[in-house]
Amino acid sequence: MTVLLAARRVSKSFGGVHALRQVDFELRAGEVHALVGQNGAGKSTLIKILSGALQADSGQVLYEGRPVHLASPKVAQDMGIATVYQDPLVYPDLNVIENIFMGRELRDRWGHVDWTSQRARASELFQDLGIAPTFLEEPIGRLSLGLQQLVLIAKALSYASKVIILDEPTAILTQGETERLFGVVRRLRDARLGVIYISHRLEELPLIADRVTVMKDGEVRGTFPIAEASRDRVIDLMAGPVARGGPGARLRPGEVVLAVEDLAVPPRVRDVSFEVRRGEILGMFGLVGSGRTDIAHALFGLVRPSRGTILLEGQRVSLRDPADALARGIAYLPEDRKAQGLFLRMPVRSELSVAILRWLRRLLGLVDTSEEDRTARSLVTSLAIRTPGLDAPTSQLSGGNQQKVLLGRWLARRPRVLILDEPTRGVDVAAKEEIHDRIVQLASSGVAVILITSELPEVLRLADRVLVMHEGRLVALLDREEATSEAVLRAATGERTAYAGSPP
Repeated sequence: MTVLLAARRVSKSFGGVHALRQVDFELRAGEVHALVGQNGAGKSTLIKILSGALQADSGQVLYEGRPVHLASPKVAQDMGIATVYQDPLVYPDLNVIENIFMGRELRDRWGHVDWTSQRARASELFQDLGIAPTFLEEPIGRLSLGLQQLVLIAKALSYASKVIILDEPTAILTQGETERLFGVVRRLRDARLGVIYISHRLEELPLIADRVTVMKDGEVRGTFPIAEASRDRVIDLMAGPVARGGPGARLRPGEVVLAVEDLAVPPRVRDVSFEVRRGEILGMFGLVGSGRTDIAHALFGLVRPSRGTILLEGQRVSLRDPADALARGIAYLPEDRKAQGLFLRMPVRSELSVAILRWLRRLLGLVDTSEEDRTARSLVTSLAIRTPGLDAPTSQLSGGNQQKVLLGRWLARRPRVLILDEPTRGVDVAAKEEIHDRIVQLASSGVAVILITSELPEVLRLADRVLVMHEGRLVALLDREEATSEAVLRAATGERTAYAGSPP
C-alpha cells in the first residue's frame, strides 16, 4: 500500500525530558491508523511534528515518500496534511461558509468575495461527507460540537488534504454524534485518504481502525493490525512496568478533612463521591476529558456545581469563589502555571507573598516588607528555589522553579486541603523529584493532598489511594495495594465500572 506520511527515527526533547525517542510511524493511503497511549506517552508531540506545529530534534518526516520540512502548520496544510483537534477551533460568530474559507476566500474577477461559489463548494464538501448541508448560513457557535468538528473536517478537505489527523475526536461527542463521525471517517478511508486517529477509548478501535500503534514514554511499543489488537495486549503495552514506593515514610492518614457527595459539575462530571483524610495523598487519575480538573475547579470555587454536597471537617460548605475556598483552608495549584497561576512579570518575593498579603498588613494597610522578605526567603530555602534573587522576575526562572514558586505561594497559606493539578508537568527530572519530596512532606505534616496527574508512575508512586475517573464518573477507588498500572488503566479506559476497595 502507498505510504502517505511517515516518521523515521524521530526524536524530540524539552529541556532534559525526552518526549520522543527514535520513533518510527507510517500512515498508508486508505487506512485509519489509531495512535494510543496513556497521557504523556508522546502522541501529541508526534502529531505536532507531523502537522508542522513542532520541529523534530532529529529524524525525518516523509510525505508521499519524499523527505519534507514542515516549518509550520500552514506549510503542512498546504501540502495536504490537516489536523482537527478535540476542542474545535472556530470563529463562533461567523457562519459555516465563512469558517471554511476564512483567510482564503473564493473571489470573482473583480476581487470581491464570490459568495455563490463558496456556498456551492461548501455544499459539495458536505455532500461528499454524506451530510445534508442545511446549516451553511448558521453561526458555527450555535451548532453542536459534533457538527463543528465535521465543519473542520470539511474545511480540511477544501485544502485537498490527503492526510487527516483527528485528535481525540469523540471525547466531547454524544453517542449519535460519534456514530455520524465514524461514518464520515469511513468515507474518508474509502476515498483513499489516510486518517491518524488518536483516542483513549479503546472500545472504539475495532469499530474504526485498521491498524494500531501503541506508545509509552516517548517510544513506539508496537504496531499491529486491528485484528491482533486485543484490549489486554494494548493495555499491557500502554502500562508496562511502573516503579512503586514514594520518597520517605509517612504516618497513617487521620480523620476525614474533605468529603464530596453526589457532585455534578456540568458538562462532564456527575454523581461523584469521595473523601480525603488528614495526611493522605489521594491520587486522581483519568484520561483526556475524564473531568478531573472540573472537580478541582468546583472544590476551589471557580465553578458552581449543579448538584451535590461538599463537607469540610463535617460541615457543609458552599464555595462561592476562590477567596471563599482560601478562607476555609482550600488551596489549588492549577495545571497551567503560566496562564492560570503566575504573574510572570512580578518578582519572586511578591509571587510568594501575594496569597498572604492580608496577614502582612500593618498600620494604614501597608505591607510589612521585612516580614514579606523573611517569608519569601524561608520558602526559597525550604523549596530549594533557584533564583538570582528575590527581586528577579518570575519569568526568568526555569519551569521547575516557577512551579516551586507557585507551590510556595500556597504553602504560605498553610492550607488544610491542597489540590495539585499536574504539579510536575513540564519540569525536569531533578525538579520533579524535589516536588515529589515536598508533596510527601506536606502530607506528613497533616495536609490533605489531592494529586491530579496524567502520569501513571507519579500517581502510583505517591498516592495512598487512587481515584480513577472515566467520562465524568468515578469508576474506581483503589487502595495502594490494588492500584497496579494495569488496574488503573483498565478503569481509566472504561473497562472497570464499579468501585474497588473501600467505598468512597
